Amino acid sequence: MSDKNKTLSPDAFEQELRTDPGDRSRDKPRGPALHTKILIGLILGAAAGAAANRYAAGASGNLERFIKNFTEPVGQLFLNLLLMIVVPLVFSSLVSGVAGIGDIRRLGRIGYKSFAYCLVISAISVLIGLGLANTIKPGKRIAPEIAERMQRQFGGQAAKELEEQKKRAEAAKEESPLMSAVKTVVPRNILSSVSNDPPNMLHLMFFALMVGIAATLLPKPVAAPFVGAMEGLFAITTKIIDIVMKFAPYAVACLIFTNVAHFGIELLGALGWFVATVLLGLGIHMFGVYSLSVALLSKINPIDFFRRIRTVLLTAFSTSSSNATLPTALRVSEENLGVPREINSFVLTVGATANQNGTALYEGVTVLFLAQLAGVELSLAQQLTVVYLAILGGIGTAGVPSGSIPFLIGILAMVGINPALIAIILGVDRLLDMCRTTLNVAGDLTAATFVARSEGFELLGTKKT
Repeated sequence: MSDKNKTLSPDAFEQELRTDPGDRSRDKPRGPALHTKILIGLILGAAAGAAANRYAAGASGNLERFIKNFTEPVGQLFLNLLLMIVVPLVFSSLVSGVAGIGDIRRLGRIGYKSFAYCLVISAISVLIGLGLANTIKPGKRIAPEIAERMQRQFGGQAAKELEEQKKRAEAAKEESPLMSAVKTVVPRNILSSVSNDPPNMLHLMFFALMVGIAATLLPKPVAAPFVGAMEGLFAITTKIIDIVMKFAPYAVACLIFTNVAHFGIELLGALGWFVATVLLGLGIHMFGVYSLSVALLSKINPIDFFRRIRTVLLTAFSTSSSNATLPTALRVSEENLGVPREINSFVLTVGATANQNGTALYEGVTVLFLAQLAGVELSLAQQLTVVYLAILGGIGTAGVPSGSIPFLIGILAMVGINPALIAIILGVDRLLDMCRTTLNVAGDLTAATFVARSEGFELLGTKKT
């Protein structure tokens, strides 16, 4: 195996992350591994946040001032630093990856496999969610007075989301489905698309794919300087990731502190059955479906797989953003799992937007939960509609914190449930968002290993055939 595609053991990769770039001696560890530091930050931040919510919340406003002036800015700084490099990273990795494939027919084959895998796994995730929601019936286990209080508490945020949804619906009313699809995928002005906040990742990926395909069709001497520049840009962005991730344990502690201090553990108690149903579904999908996928399709030991991607999972959990986790996922996939760059740059960048199994599962559970809460009985046909819409939601949802909320509002309205009920789950949405983002990112990595294995690459830890 060449140096470019060599794989590292989990401990060696962690040492790679925490070693000074100017120090080429990798023999002496320098403190705990990165994933250990992030985990410590998570625990300390959650414990401090729970204590602050219990003992410091009050009329004095000291806790709110501390959150507003310290923990929120520190956490947002970390998110902004990661999101800052997503556009150049996605563009450079996708262009160089497509150009590296070097064969349009092979690119089409990889795209077909990626899409088919994502579609099947997303359908399984939604069915798991609906099955659990129909079995546990979490919406029938919450007291009506608590539901009414939470709707009042979070109603303002729900009203804002509803207003945004209405504006989008009005804008799209005059368009045909085909025109809507064209505008969703193909940018009119790529600079305008990437200057949005958040940037339109579907537009960026389409443009990068077109550039990569064009570079592949050109004679190599003509395209080589541009492809080399893209590879250089990719290397620069990955080095920025190294720098930013050194700050991760402290930022993670602040992010978790802010969330727990705001909402406390009482809200989890009130929505305990809903939270438990979502977490059970995510757990079954993560350790059941994904374990079977990597064992049977990728020929990797599931325990080894999860051990090697632990830094990615912790980053996803703390940031609640597939886009913010993408830089770390790209590096771990190549260096720690052995997925070739030309495959992981395509599968992971597309997957960060189009393969969100955790989001699809969450949307299915949430719709049934709110329907049960409202006393609305959804027929089998309506539940199948929810499956279809949740799969689409998993493909079209933005890979940013709480990106599924606008799509959820649309699903609720479509199946005849008052969208204002979304206010009830907004208090726990961010905490559950952290969990479903972790599942989303893990799903992208399972897709990358599946595609690489199906293309004949020998991955780290695979069984020789």
